[in-house]
Amino acid sequence: MNESNLKAQSGFAGFGLHKSLMRGIETAGFDNPRPIQTEAIPACLEGRDVMGLAQTGTGKTAAFALPLMHRLLQNPFKAQRALILAPTRELATQIAEEMRVLSKFTAMRGVIIYGGVSQASQVQKLRRGVEIVVGCPGRVLDLIQQGHLNLDHVETLVLDEADHMFDMGFLPVIREIISHLPAQRQNLLFSATMPKEVRRLAQDMLTNPHIVELNSSAPAATIDHALVMVAERNKRDLLQHVLKNDNCDSAIVFTRTKHRARRLAEQLTKAGHKAVGIQGNLSQSARDRAMQGFRTRQFDILVATDIVARGIDVSGVSHVINFDVPNTPEAYTHRIGRTGRAELEGRACTFVTVSDHGWLRATERMIGNPIERRQFDGFASDADLPPEHRMRTPRKKAFGRKPAGQEPESPRHPSNRRRRRRTG
Repeated sequence: MNESNLKAQSGFAGFGLHKSLMRGIETAGFDNPRPIQTEAIPACLEGRDVMGLAQTGTGKTAAFALPLMHRLLQNPFKAQRALILAPTRELATQIAEEMRVLSKFTAMRGVIIYGGVSQASQVQKLRRGVEIVVGCPGRVLDLIQQGHLNLDHVETLVLDEADHMFDMGFLPVIREIISHLPAQRQNLLFSATMPKEVRRLAQDMLTNPHIVELNSSAPAATIDHALVMVAERNKRDLLQHVLKNDNCDSAIVFTRTKHRARRLAEQLTKAGHKAVGIQGNLSQSARDRAMQGFRTRQFDILVATDIVARGIDVSGVSHVINFDVPNTPEAYTHRIGRTGRAELEGRACTFVTVSDHGWLRATERMIGNPIERRQFDGFASDADLPPEHRMRTPRKKAFGRKPAGQEPESPRHPSNRRRRRRTG
């Protein structure tokens, strides 16, 4: 029996963690370590670089947070000694909150740094002295360049959801941040997928890493997921049907655009549901209120764009409904992974129209298996209707086609006015 299995059998006590952290683990309600924790914690405690390949909801935060805090407690002094980078404000907040619970019985202090809010309170906390900085790359680099954030004493760098940071265009910012760090440090990189740009970053920053590979492109076994073929015009009625008739206690509904998320949340609210929308146009305080309201069941439906598809851990979500298919096959697994978390069962339903068949083929290739098709009475897709009853879709020009996921341009858009003048 290997060392990891022995540690798993003896629970968290087998890792030899600081007694104050063991009290925090008990307070957090953690029982036995999860697979990624069993595999990653010993290597992190040894000071090795680690590359973790795992989906969200697998327990990654504790896998890096516990050994990181243990090592800080072994040699305590006040300085900014750990930097944890996350792609979104929500994920950074979630990481910081879990670390706050785990470190409850220690004297360690931390700060969350992200944009969209005034930096004054963040700078004030940095001046008071913190050991752990959790933040989003953009604001972190801003404070470095302004001289408010000093990374000279950082011993551990954590990159969480590295592939999502690449998707958001953060890799150049991350490389700039790394240039301000000490050359001698521990690096922990976690990612659900490994596109070539993230692999190149890992090769540059990791030295002889311990690799923990729990990643799978297939959804978790705890998720019952299926597709429903439906005409675009029938999506809203089908959504109402699923919410009403599928034992839905708590649901996240994903849309492709922020405008549709706002509109759909308003429509669901008017229909009598306790719904709230969250998307990029909202202020940070409004996003925080929406997420908190969903967590506390003030709202039972969260309508969202992919801003919350990764890293947000809300317990007890019974359903994920993809009102629009994701932009990429990889995003499918991330979205539906918001249910079926922590070994609880969940259901996921994706509305697929005739224009989504390309995405469907690519997603089934990625997963390695066909996704089950289901049908609700009265909700046929255009492909199931006689030709004379199908919606007519205008032929799109090959040149100048808008990227997938954009809302149609307004007739008042300046570029449209220019086109009209030219064709006059």
